[in-house]
Amino acid sequence: MCVSVKQCKQQAGRLVRLIGLGARGAAQAGVLGLALAAPAWAGLGFTQVLSPGAGGEAAPGPVSVYYPTEAPDQRVQRGAMVLQLALDAQPRAGNGRLVLISHGSGGSPWVHADLARRLVEAGFVVAMPEHRADNYKDPSNPGPDSWAQRPAEMSRAIDAMAADPRFAPHLQLDKVGAYGGSAGGHTVLTLAGGQWSAAGFARHCQAHLAEDFPACVGLATSLTGGVADGLKLWLARLIINLRFNDARPMAYSDARIAAAVASVPAAADFEMSSLAQPRMPLGLVTARRDRWLSPQWHSDAVLRACGDRCEWLADFAEGGHGVMLSPLPPGLTGRLGELLNDPPGFERAQLEAVDRKIVAFMQRHLLDPGPAGSVTTARAAQHEQADRANAGE
Repeated sequence: MCVSVKQCKQQAGRLVRLIGLGARGAAQAGVLGLALAAPAWAGLGFTQVLSPGAGGEAAPGPVSVYYPTEAPDQRVQRGAMVLQLALDAQPRAGNGRLVLISHGSGGSPWVHADLARRLVEAGFVVAMPEHRADNYKDPSNPGPDSWAQRPAEMSRAIDAMAADPRFAPHLQLDKVGAYGGSAGGHTVLTLAGGQWSAAGFARHCQAHLAEDFPACVGLATSLTGGVADGLKLWLARLIINLRFNDARPMAYSDARIAAAVASVPAAADFEMSSLAQPRMPLGLVTARRDRWLSPQWHSDAVLRACGDRCEWLADFAEGGHGVMLSPLPPGLTGRLGELLNDPPGFERAQLEAVDRKIVAFMQRHLLDPGPAGSVTTARAAQHEQADRANAGE
């Protein structure tokens, strides 16, 4: 196995000669050499960087970063979750591209560690901003108030990576990917060109409150079929009308974000015509047994709007709302467990294949093919210079 870019290119050249590609085939040797040069990372690096705050706002939370490193993984416990990470290890240059993850309501960086590992194995760096007042440390204000600020928090995460001396030399930030699930899916749809409003959320809930109750009220209460359901519905409608009456269309754009994947997204408040022509390649992951965000008004509505202009990456016939949380937090009980735990019969073994589809989607849309002068070739040259410096050449 080659241990440096220089050795990998030499091996690629020998392979070209051995299999007799000749002069025409040799023109493709750069791509072959880059494929051989992709190192097998020893561990999954993890650290946090500070995010720059917006003017007048409270200090933002950290940006969690997964990245390639040669350091080995160690057992790390975060709450009830046990992970294999190389904490604060020295980063190693990968493919030069960044993928952002927008977590769901009350989410943490840990529940996307498996997808992050697949992305890092392909050379990506993965950055996840902590969405203010809608995260596992502070879940005080989910819903439209959070949805309005999340896209800018994604942009500030890019800025944070550009400013961090550990990562900036390894990244080209003109083409960034974005992934998000649930409320994070809402973030991604906004970045892809979707327009929504708080009043649109209220209209949906007025029309379909009983059928989409968890999407409208969250974990506060549930319908049980009892005599109190009528009071719950009346009170929910009253509060939603009072809180969410702003009809201004909400939109956001960051030209650096070039590809997006939305998983089981919150979407009923979008003006669906705004998603008919996404401004970037858009992939979707859906789950038929999602009880938190009924597919009929959320993910399936997006699919109907964008048609073949979206890529339907996966549809889990037996998956629930927590399908792409991996690892899934153990011991979830009560209403949260009802909505996030896997339905009976669902097999988590299928998740890795879907993770790899997401990785392939990001590779297709973020990585250049490797002709002379491309980002990929320039990045390989930087890798070779670094290898030479490390070897004392």
